[in-house]
Amino acid sequence: MASTLKVGGDGGWDYATLSADGRLLYVTRTTHTMVLDVLTGKTVADIGGQQRSHGVALVADAGRGFISDGKGASVLIFDLKTNATIGKVAASDDADSIIYDPASDRVLVFCGDAHRMVAIAPDVNPTGGQAAATIDLGGSPEFAVADGNGKVYVNIADKDEVAVVDTKAMKVVARWPTGPGRRPTGMSMDRATRRLFVGCRNNKLIVMNADDGKIVSDFPIGAFVDATAFYNGLAFASCGDGTLTFIREVSADKFELAQVVKTELGARTMAVDARSGTVYLPTADLAFPAPSASGLPPRPKPVAGTFRILVMSSRQGPAPAP
Repeated sequence: MASTLKVGGDGGWDYATLSADGRLLYVTRTTHTMVLDVLTGKTVADIGGQQRSHGVALVADAGRGFISDGKGASVLIFDLKTNATIGKVAASDDADSIIYDPASDRVLVFCGDAHRMVAIAPDVNPTGGQAAATIDLGGSPEFAVADGNGKVYVNIADKDEVAVVDTKAMKVVARWPTGPGRRPTGMSMDRATRRLFVGCRNNKLIVMNADDGKIVSDFPIGAFVDATAFYNGLAFASCGDGTLTFIREVSADKFELAQVVKTELGARTMAVDARSGTVYLPTADLAFPAPSASGLPPRPKPVAGTFRILVMSSRQGPAPAP
C-alpha cells in the first residue's frame, strides 16, 4: 500500500467519486458527504442533509454535484465551487448508485427498491424541479456505466442480468444474463474494445461484450465485491474481504488473471484517477456485533474515528502486456 489518508469522522461509507482533475475525492458517509483533497489529505467540505447517502455524480459544465439519498428518495444538489447545498429533487425509494450520461446530458439515479432509473437534467430547478424521465428496470439495479454514445448498462442484481438502456429514447432495449455470475454489483467498461466488467457477489468477475451481451471470460475474485474499474489495459475488482484482483486485457477477446493485491478488510468500493491510475479505497476498522436471533450473520459496523482512504497505484499491480 502506497499511503493512507486518515480522515476520521462518523458514519459508514458507500461509493467514492473523483473529480476530473484528480484532486478532490467525494465520499458518502451515511448522513453527510465528505470532500477530500487527495494531495493534502485534508477535508475541504462536509456536505450534510442526507438520510442515507450512497453516491455522487459531478457535472462540471453545470457547476453542480448530485448526491443520491436512498432513505430520502431524493437527490441533493450542491455547488461545485462552494460545496453549498442548493436544493433537492425527488427520485424514488432507495436512490442508490448515480452517474452522469454525457450523451443524453442527464444525471441517472438507480433506485433499488423502486426498480427504477430516474433521469434528471443537470440544470433542473433545485427548488421544486422534477425528473426528466423515469424508467421501470424490471428488477433491483446496482451500479451502471455509460458508453458515451447513448447506451447505459445497468446491473440488475436480483435478476442476474445486465439491462441496456437507450438514453436517447429513455427505454430498456435489451436484457443480458450474467451467465456464471450471480448478484451483479460492480460495473465498469473499456470503451475502446466495448467490454464490460461486471463484479458479482458469488466471487466472479464477468467480462461481457457490450454490443451483444456475450460472455467473453469470467475470473475468480474475492468476497463482497462492490466496484470494478478499468485503466490502461487492466480491469480490477475491489472486494470487502480485503483483496483487489487485477485482470489483464490481452485483446478484446482474451483476458488473463494477472495478480491479487491485498488491501484491507472493508475496502469494497473505489475511485480511480483516469489520468494516473491511482486507486482510492475507503475503509475503516470494523466491529462485528453478536449474531442476531434470526441466525443471520451480523453486518459489521465501522468504528468511529477510524475512517481512512487507502491510496495505491495501479502500477503496483502488473504492468500491461506490450
